Amino acid sequence: MAKKKTMVPFKGTPEQEKKLLEVIHSHQEAGKLMPILQEAQEIYGYLPVEVQAIISRETGISMSEIYGVVTFYAQFNLNPKGKYNIAVCLGTACYVKGAGDVIDKIKQILKIDVDEITPDGKFSLEATRCIGACGLAPVLTIAGEVYGRLTADMMPDILKKYMEMD
Repeated sequence: MAKKKTMVPFKGTPEQEKKLLEVIHSHQEAGKLMPILQEAQEIYGYLPVEVQAIISRETGISMSEIYGVVTFYAQFNLNPKGKYNIAVCLGTACYVKGAGDVIDKIKQILKIDVDEITPDGKFSLEATRCIGACGLAPVLTIAGEVYGRLTADMMPDILKKYMEMD
């Protein structure tokens, strides 16, 4: 049986929608989808279907075209990121040195899968391509901090630091 993805309901505010409409109307010329999507992601933090629908309605661009652009470019996120986004490098050097075990331990501790967010919105987990720190493999980043030469056994202590914040 497939595990159901942990989803956080969309919680856009009227203020965010007002900002989005201002952005869309400031980019009415043809070919302005990319800046609209970039600014929409800045407003919401990601591009859920609800935001894509507003963009489609206001620009006349089909939902399928918008979704195609959003899923083609790695800079766009369909899912929200947690306050502490954990990015585990799965590049060759990191993978060979145990990044798979590290990510499995994080999944076990947080009870989420890759590309999911904890129900409280505090943590999200993503697998990334090489981040260029191969000499420190395996590597992950949390909130801009880089952790290297990791083992799965180190994950409880590293995550505890962020669990205790706030």
